[in-house]
Amino acid sequence: MISEFKSEYRFLSNFYPCNIELDGKLWTSTEHYYAAMKNSDPAYQEGVRNLSSPAQAKKAGQLVVIREDWEQVKQDVMLKALRAKFAPGSDLAVKLLATGYKILQEGNRWNDMYWGVCLNTGVGQNHLGKLLMQVRTELRGIHEDPDQF
Repeated sequence: MISEFKSEYRFLSNFYPCNIELDGKLWTSTEHYYAAMKNSDPAYQEGVRNLSSPAQAKKAGQLVVIREDWEQVKQDVMLKALRAKFAPGSDLAVKLLATGYKILQEGNRWNDMYWGVCLNTGVGQNHLGKLLMQVRTELRGIHEDPDQF
């Protein structure tokens, strides 16, 4: 099991710097994209896209008026961002595939029990870890030599 997205597994974090193209625009982290999509206003989205760090993007996403359908679409938004981040053939896709069949757990100490598992209590739904494992499975299905991983 990979229980935290630190050190050699930091690349699994939404805060990991990466250039992804989504909706015809370049984003510098999956956190930027996810936070921007919390509101439908294109000006807000562009403002978040241009923030200098994932931490700033997350904070913006915590302060904005959330779109009405957010609870219904937030996992789809995250999955879209993760698929772009781990695009087939990319270096990050190779690294994700190299995690093999390990369980991916977004262990944290900030009590995020929706996307991860609180390491203080062991409680959490680990939706980020589950979506990463889904993307990894999808990559295995299109990889030229799935037995390699």
